[in-house]
This record gives sequence, structure tokens and C-alpha cells, in this order.
Amino acid sequence: MDLPAPIGALHRRRLRDIWRSAGWPCQDMVELELLAAGLLQRLRDAQGRETLRVSGAGVQLLQATLQRNRAARDGHEALVERVAREMQRAGRIVWRGLSLRAKAGAGDDAAWAMAMPDVFSIRHTTVEAYLEPIVHEVKVRRADLLADLKREPKRAAYLQLGAECWYVLREGIADAHEIPAECGVLVATDGALQVARPAPKRAMQLPFSTWMALARAVPMDNAHDGETQALLGDPGAPDPPAP
Repeated sequence: MDLPAPIGALHRRRLRDIWRSAGWPCQDMVELELLAAGLLQRLRDAQGRETLRVSGAGVQLLQATLQRNRAARDGHEALVERVAREMQRAGRIVWRGLSLRAKAGAGDDAAWAMAMPDVFSIRHTTVEAYLEPIVHEVKVRRADLLADLKREPKRAAYLQLGAECWYVLREGIADAHEIPAECGVLVATDGALQVARPAPKRAMQLPFSTWMALARAVPMDNAHDGETQALLGDPGAPDPPAP
């Protein structure tokens, strides 16, 4: 007798769908493999209608998946925060989670796409030519990185938005040569963000649509590492300079 098929992301997604639903069967091969693996149970009501229920083993699998995904999100958000603060310390204005409209490619046939860089920053300057917008895309899991590298339109949109585009990788998930040459590579170790390959610099000006998105968004506050400005009137605040 053949062993049950390995349980992958598609099976876990179906298992979550059944957990959230009334459990009506689809009777496809994914459902069959979940039943064979003991992750689903078949039930019949008094009218003979069949429904599905996630078994105890299925609940344990969903819980383990939830914990793994939560840990990955926490690690990703921590590294995004770290990169953003480094940009602030470099004197840049920083945004996280922006939705920016950009052309995915060049020429008249280029399609428009919505890009959401993990970190977007510009220099603190009043001269448009000196803004040097930079895009940072953060990856902490190899599977996520490999999936992202297949999305060429997304990367093309990032290149339209930034004078530099960087991948920030958790140490050990990839080598610099696996990243497209048009992007720089930073490796996040426990102690530092190390440049594995510099990002090529391109002269560019921000398009009007990006300016409008920045005008509507709120940049990160620049209080970090406990360095916050004291409130006016705070007894611990230094006296203002004499006129």
C-alpha cells in the first residue's frame, strides 16, 4: 500500500478553509489526501448529509503552521524595523508599508503595478536631484525569497521607484550571486547589516504619483533607542537658550 501524499502548502490552505467553513466536501484529490492522512474526518447528519471536520491531528498541524508563520512574521517585522532605523540614523526620511504605483518595465508597453516596498526612504533635502530614493526589500526565509525572485514585474516596479534597490537577507538564507545584478545585497547578522554587494546607483526623479503617495502617508517618527525629545515644560528638560 502506498503511503499518503506529503502534506504541503496547498493541503494546509485547504485545511484552514475547512476549519473556517461549514465543512461541505469538494471531493477532489486534495481533500482525498487530507482524509487519507487522518487530518480530516467525515461526518453524516440525521438526513444523511456528509460534512467534513478537522481531526485532532489536523488541529495540531494548523497550530504548528500558525506558530511557524507567526515567528516568521515577527522575524520579518523586526528586521524591517532594524533597516528603517538604520536609514533614519543615516539622516533619511523613512516610510514603511507604502503602496506606490509604478511602471513594471520600460517603454510604451510597460504595465502599471502596485509596489509595497518594506522600507522606502529619501534624503532629507530640499533639492529634488539629491533625494536618492532607496528601496529595501527584506527577506528572512529562503522560500519567500525564491518566490519573490520569480516576480520580475514587482522587481521592475521597485527599480522604477528607487535610485537604489536592495535585498536585505537574514544571514544564511542565500548568497549574493543568487540576487539579480541590478539589486544590492545586505546580509543581516546578529551584530550588523553587512554589504555583500553594493546596489548600482541610477539617476532618477520621483514621479508625481509617488510624490502624492508620500504626501498622503506618514513617515516613521525619528525617536529611537530611547532618544526622545522631552515635552515642553518637563522638569527634566533643559532650559531653552537665552534670546
